[in-house]
Amino acid sequence: METREKKPIATNRRAQHEYEILETYEAGIVLSGTEVRSLRDNNCQLTDCYALIRGGEVWLHNVHISPYRNGGWDNPDPDRKRKLLLHRREIRTLEQKTREKGFALVPLSMYFSENSLVKVELALARGKKLYDKRQTIAKRDAARDIERAMKQRMR
Repeated sequence: METREKKPIATNRRAQHEYEILETYEAGIVLSGTEVRSLRDNNCQLTDCYALIRGGEVWLHNVHISPYRNGGWDNPDPDRKRKLLLHRREIRTLEQKTREKGFALVPLSMYFSENSLVKVELALARGKKLYDKRQTIAKRDAARDIERAMKQRMR
């Protein structure tokens, strides 16, 4: 049996810098046909998007999926709210956790699953303080310097 890998559509690289990721969830997303065709062309931006829980449903805001260029009058609004599909139990636990101060639901990536369904990797995250961001940058720079030194030493 052949296993295919996840085909990435878009990633939210800024989320790794702005938030401390605590848990991740895989969610389906409700899309129209032309939106899926546009996603196959990698026309998606996740930079300023976030998820909210309203009425027992999870909604994804500020995701920009460009209109399909071969679509006609039926292209939906590129910045509309989109419903995420999660189990009721997962939605309840996410709702309880996001009520706590400082927690947010942030989409990390969007990809095609093995059976060609569009999935969103959703993270329960806490916003980083400025000093946390500086620590992360300092650790990354230190690791880069160590790697350079090891590379020169091996020559």
